[in-house]
Amino acid sequence: MADVLVIEDQADIANLVRLHVEMLGHQVQCCDTLAYARKARRERDWALMVLDLSLPDGDGLEFCREVRRSDPGLPILVLTARSTEYDRVRGLDTGAADYLTKPFGVLELQARVRALLRRAALAAREPEHEVIEIASLRLDLARREASVSERKVDLTATEFELLVFLARQPGVVFSRQQLLSGVWGYQYEGYEHTVNSHINRLRAKVEADPARPRLIRTVWGVGYKFEPDQAA
Repeated sequence: MADVLVIEDQADIANLVRLHVEMLGHQVQCCDTLAYARKARRERDWALMVLDLSLPDGDGLEFCREVRRSDPGLPILVLTARSTEYDRVRGLDTGAADYLTKPFGVLELQARVRALLRRAALAAREPEHEVIEIASLRLDLARREASVSERKVDLTATEFELLVFLARQPGVVFSRQQLLSGVWGYQYEGYEHTVNSHINRLRAKVEADPARPRLIRTVWGVGYKFEPDQAA
């Protein structure tokens, strides 16, 4: 059982989310303002936050940044009517772990919640001694830290998980659906843009030249693989 904080000012949507997250066996508290959400965060340690971006007393993106600074390990599922690629990228840039647009299917909502909670639980059980070092890349799984050529790289939780997933199996080509299943924990047609956005963001952070990647390679028509060349 996990404690889930839902921040949504539309009562019908908040109740829908509450109902279907509680059906998974979790406890849910709903807040309809950021002021109420800040109070709730002080009162309990939350396993997951479901956050609407359009709230009556502030910007959900700014609140997401605020939460990420104080609690970098808390998974945040952004729930919003803003559906453009630009809005998705902005949500991910603030540290959100996943992004679900309205209207949404309840089965998909439940899948996203299960995946985020499962990933958080696995991260908490990560072996303390495990470090992945390939070419210029170093991943410290205990500290959740990444570095390239001894330069620390600031990654979101999802970016870190994606990089670990690829780096653990160098040379293996993964389709976008396989990455959705392996990293996000769900399989939905039409969400390949989620993978593409994260790959592009990872390249911008870990590649010397993102336009000519030497760590994360595209296999045209198939997907991606982690296969550093000798110069990487």
